[in-house]
Order: sequence, then C-alpha cells, then structure tokens
Amino acid sequence: MQNILIVVDMQNDFIDGALGTKEAAAIVPKVEEKIRNFDGKVFFTRDTHETYYLETQEGKKLPVIHCIKGTDGWQIIPELEVEGCEYIDKPTFGWLNWGGLGEHDEIELVGVCTDICVVSNALILKAMYPEAVISVDAGCCAGVTPEKHEAALETMKSCQIDVWGE
Repeated sequence: MQNILIVVDMQNDFIDGALGTKEAAAIVPKVEEKIRNFDGKVFFTRDTHETYYLETQEGKKLPVIHCIKGTDGWQIIPELEVEGCEYIDKPTFGWLNWGGLGEHDEIELVGVCTDICVVSNALILKAMYPEAVISVDAGCCAGVTPEKHEAALETMKSCQIDVWGE
C-alpha cells in the first residue's frame, strides 16, 4: 500500500497569474502545510500548453494564454516544491497515464481547479483503481468560482470519492 498525494496544477498562472483567483491564493498555506506533513509520495501535475494554445479546442473555448511550457506561469509556485516529488506534465484536464498505483493505495488530491482538473483526475483515478481509497481535501482545493467548487465536490461524492475538509 502506498500513500499518494496529488497536488493538481498549483502553478503561478492559476494562483496569481493569468487565471489566478483569490480562492486559489487563499489555499496556498493549507496546501503547503499538507505537503510538508505528508508521509508518502507527492506528485505535482502541471497544466501544460504549447505556444499554439489559442489554436487548440481548449484555447478556443478559454482564450486566455496560460501555463505555456517553460514560462514562469507554468511553474509550480515555489513554496510548495519538495525533494523527491514527481512532476506530471499533462496536456489536458485529466492525466490518463496514472500507472504504478494500485487498488490498495490511498490517494488524496488537492489543488485547482476543483471543477476542472481536480474532478477530472479524481474520476479517472476512481475508474482506474475502483478499490483504492481516493479522497479530496476540499479545504485545499479552489474552483473557478465557489459555486463550481461546491458542485464539483458533490459530483465527486456521488462517484464514491471521499470528500472532507469542507
């Protein structure tokens, strides 16, 4: 059994950059504390786009340039990084290559945006590892809006993902 913490997209552009929100900035100290006290493997996902982002389907629906690979906005906010973590550069909301995890693992997710990338990854993980304990610390997540954050939490609860910390 492994203890896994997945820190979703806590990147400069989502905290205080192109798509930053006060709710995202507010969770940073809680996420930092969780990472520092976590006993297990820590993964950071990074929303990763190329310079032609505006030409993609996502870019046409959300025409805000953000998280361009190699830019400052793409980087994980510095106060969260820890030694021994792993980085996953995902080109879309959910990562489809969560290999190396197992049915007996405990997998916790935190980060942004609750209603886009957190929910996407939680549902993918639940589908891949239906017997794994998958949880989301709501107090360490922020959505595009508080209302969408709450809606995503309800969706995850409906899909048997443990949601706590509200």
